[in-house]
Amino acid sequence: MAQYEAVIGIEAHVQIRTASKMFCSCPNRFGAEPNTLTCPVCMGMPGVLPTLNREAVRKAVTAGLMCGCEIARRSKFDRKNYFYPDLVKDYQITQYDQPICRNGKIHICGTGFSGEPLPDKYIGMTRIHMEEDPGKSFHFGNCSGLDYNRSGVPLLEIVSEPDMRSADEAYAYLTALKQIMQYADVSDCDMEKGQMRCDVNVSVRLRGSDAFGTKVEVKNLNSFRAAHRAVAYEIRRQIVLLESGGTVTQDTRGWNDDSGESYVMRTKENANDYRYFPEPDLLPVVFTEADIEEFRRNLPEVPEARRERFVRQYGLTPYDAQILTQDKAHADYFEKAAAKSQVPKLAANWFITDLLRLLSESGKTIGDCPVTPENLAALVNLVHGATINGKTAKTVFDEMFATGRDPAGIVKEKGLVQVTDESAVLTFVEQAIAANPAQVEQFRAGKEAVLQYLVGQTMRLSRGKANPQLVMKLLREQLTK
Repeated sequence: MAQYEAVIGIEAHVQIRTASKMFCSCPNRFGAEPNTLTCPVCMGMPGVLPTLNREAVRKAVTAGLMCGCEIARRSKFDRKNYFYPDLVKDYQITQYDQPICRNGKIHICGTGFSGEPLPDKYIGMTRIHMEEDPGKSFHFGNCSGLDYNRSGVPLLEIVSEPDMRSADEAYAYLTALKQIMQYADVSDCDMEKGQMRCDVNVSVRLRGSDAFGTKVEVKNLNSFRAAHRAVAYEIRRQIVLLESGGTVTQDTRGWNDDSGESYVMRTKENANDYRYFPEPDLLPVVFTEADIEEFRRNLPEVPEARRERFVRQYGLTPYDAQILTQDKAHADYFEKAAAKSQVPKLAANWFITDLLRLLSESGKTIGDCPVTPENLAALVNLVHGATINGKTAKTVFDEMFATGRDPAGIVKEKGLVQVTDESAVLTFVEQAIAANPAQVEQFRAGKEAVLQYLVGQTMRLSRGKANPQLVMKLLREQLTK
């Protein structure tokens, strides 16, 4: 295996979030009853004319600029002809030789899906072009159904250079691309709703060779985990085939996630098979230099810049910043909490350690999280101000997540305010010492670890409300008299 090198490229399809479809006024919405979001245009009726969605074009340019692409001053649409039941017109309106974006790049670094370190490198991006999504086929045993609600939904096809060399690099590239599309407000990239899908092109060659091996395309991968598994499997399959004296054929393959294997779908088509020709019903898209500069001025912050700012502005570790910025909604939530928090680093700790855990256990997303950013900040401030201690805060936080209530109200109702009065805490300390003579003797004999036991006994007597630092201080004073 070590004498071979993988060469991987990815074609990602990202649905653009707009109010209407690419070339008609039908709603761009997921989850409606089948075939209820259609019109003569997206159903390809004779005599209809497409009208370009201006917002889709704006978001395509934004996506390109966020990926460091050159924006074409003139691009055009083409017809890609093929015959599938879910393609009502028997052609797809797309872009062929004059795409809207070219020559971008995406930075990957850190660790991959398997935990192994990644090389710090840029993955080149050949092009981004606009097109329309086809409908969707459903298969029911002995028959199939077609839903054309998706037909005509605005779509970006994002084609990488063959710069990836492992399944981990492919996973990292897809993760970074998803982040950029979310931060650019181009798409939610919800893969369960089909808003992001990808095809991977995999070949292998002997290390040191400049020639490419025979490329195999694995189609319609609908999760990053599936993409990682498919790439890893295909690399192994091709190496074993070559080592056994066989040859790799240029197939288009599907992926069976249950068996963990790819399978042949068809032999690979070439561009000529699609019989591209210019779309006669749509004018070219033309930009001036001033147009491009206006787009550039309105660009949002890219994920990598936000990570660096979180480290600089909030005193976070690079690891914490990486976790917080993986999802734009998570980063937005944290920023709102940090703005109200006296200790942003503590807010980050609560988010990463406790909030993400409870969200995962409950199956909720940050969008329907019962704990508002303001309430998380309020909890952090209660702990920082010594109104409650860390252990009590855990109890309060669980209650906040279960009910959505504010922490101050919970603390007041349950009488959880931390006891910081030294004379009151001293009473609990003296009771703990009196109740545990054996442990007291062990401490005085030099067994330092026993002190933590006595702290716990004191906290139990105070029902968790005593200030732990004060308990520790008073115990030492009393035990060393």
